[in-house]
Formats: sequence, C-alpha cells, structure tokens
Amino acid sequence: MVALRIGHVSLIGIDTFTGYRCYTDSLNICASMQYLAKVHTAFSPDSGRLGSGNVHLSSSGTQLQLLAVNTYEHTWELVTPPRIITASKPISINEQVLVLLELDADNQVVSARDATQWVLKFISDYLTLGLTPKGLAEERERAEQWRQSLTLQSQEVRRRALETAARRDEIQDLEKRLKLEREALESKSGKKE
Repeated sequence: MVALRIGHVSLIGIDTFTGYRCYTDSLNICASMQYLAKVHTAFSPDSGRLGSGNVHLSSSGTQLQLLAVNTYEHTWELVTPPRIITASKPISINEQVLVLLELDADNQVVSARDATQWVLKFISDYLTLGLTPKGLAEERERAEQWRQSLTLQSQEVRRRALETAARRDEIQDLEKRLKLEREALESKSGKKE
C-alpha cells in the first residue's frame, strides 16, 4: 500500500496488490475502493424470492455486478470479467440500476448511491464535446507519433552537433599544423637569406 498522507490525515492510496486507488484508514490499509456497478438481482425478504423489473426492494441479499473500478482520479478500468458480489447489509435499490459503490478491503459495501447524476455529468463533461474512445485513441496515437518525431529530430540535432564539434576540432588541428608549417617554412627561408 502506497498512501498520500498529510499529517494524521490519510487521503488516497494505491493498493500495491491490485494497483487500484483506494481510500485509506489511519493504519494505511485500503479502507474502500470506488466501483461502478449494476444491481444484478435483489432479494425481497417479504416474498423470499428474487425481485424483478423496477420493484423497489429493501434487501440484505442484493447482488451487485461490478462493472468498472476507479483506479485514479478520473480514470476508470473495466472489471473483466465483471464480478458479482452480495451486499451483506440492507440496501434500498432497484434492479438493473447503475450505482456507485464504495467497497472496503473485504469487498463489503460501505456506501451505495444511484449513479444517474454521475453518468449524466460524465456525458455532459466528455461526450458533449465530441470525445469518443476512437477519437481519444487517434489523438493518443498522434501524440505518440509526434513524441517519436521529436525524439528523432532531437537525436538528429545531437548527431549534427557532434559532427560539427568534430569538424571544428579537425579544422583547429589543421590550422595549428598549418601555422606550425608556415612558421617552420618562414624560419627556414629566414635562415637562407
């Protein structure tokens, strides 16, 4: 577990086992992780059978299908394959509803809330701008090509700088040799006179 701490306050940590972001407690143990889940099935204690459709149930046997996990501030990864967990405490929720869950280190539900507003905010923030996974992938590819191009250009500039420095050294050596030869010739011609 790697955690960000300020004084005695634990903020966000990275579970070194899963690599996922989690909220830490005072002992620096992953206290909870955030998931996007779908209510898979709900158990009605009144009827003793699985609920169906949009029936509002208060249940202690609600099964939740984990779809995605929050791995970093604005980064989510799909849970593949999706896992199904059973809530150990009663949750008032409809079947087939998307929910945001906080799970503790033992995969027990700490909190659950309807994800409708979160999904709408996500759509408003990202999808109304025309951002699509394909467009983002293309942009990432362009950025990678640009980075590689800059790296190649930088290497070429360094290579040319080294060649220029080597030529400058050769020219300086030639100038020294010419100067010595000229001085030698001048001293020989001065002795002959």
